[in-house]
Amino acid sequence: MHQTPQPVRLTAGDAELTVRPDAGCGISSLRVGGTELLRQGPRYGSFVMVPWCGRTENGRFRNGGVTHQLPVNAAPHAIHGTGRDGSWTRSTHGDGTASFFHDLTDPWPYAGRVTQVFELTEDELRITMGVETAEESFPAQAGWHPWFLRNLGQGGQDAVIDFTPGWQEERGDNHLPTGHRIDPEPGPWDDCFGMPDGVDVALTWPGELRVRVTSPAEWLVVYDEQPEAICVEPQSGPPNGLNTLPRLVTLIDPLEITTVWAWERLG
Repeated sequence: MHQTPQPVRLTAGDAELTVRPDAGCGISSLRVGGTELLRQGPRYGSFVMVPWCGRTENGRFRNGGVTHQLPVNAAPHAIHGTGRDGSWTRSTHGDGTASFFHDLTDPWPYAGRVTQVFELTEDELRITMGVETAEESFPAQAGWHPWFLRNLGQGGQDAVIDFTPGWQEERGDNHLPTGHRIDPEPGPWDDCFGMPDGVDVALTWPGELRVRVTSPAEWLVVYDEQPEAICVEPQSGPPNGLNTLPRLVTLIDPLEITTVWAWERLG
């Protein structure tokens, strides 16, 4: 009889992380000093985006001369990959670390494996995700979609976001980058930014907490159009990147992406 994987809880100092391998290996909770940092709910917390990030135009992408059709789950596009919808398997688990894997399967047309490693200390969380192929090469992307609470619910002020992108991808009426780079515009955003020196974003809840989200990855999506949360999404490529900036995963060249969320108390 198949058993549903149980939530995995990591602790370090007064930091607590809960990972749900049964729900796409997403983070359902990140608490620092008893304060929840992530919006709660089945589609919130922080979920993985793999093997693509954001929207893929009309759900179609090409690999060489072959065109593939993905399920359209954000009409008319396919959004955020398949990894968040599947069950993952825990491979290791210690007090502050845990690793998981997920085998790619239908509707993704290529055999491969995704791994994710969580490393929690008292003042930061490091996450590493890898994508490898079992046989054929294929284009892929990977990233994370955390929903940081706009207000921590302690009577303090809303979070302020601070980042300095190299450019903003112009967004078309179809919500996809047009291919033109523009000077960064003021929010609210559902937009992609280029950060050629790596993602570096600070979220500050004045007088309470500051979280710095960094990654060697050069692409960032910020989504803050909902009043409850601010999404800061490091990813390996831009939306629709399977088509516009394909990164091939091969037997000798897997895809790997890392992000670090570091926090400091301001109170």
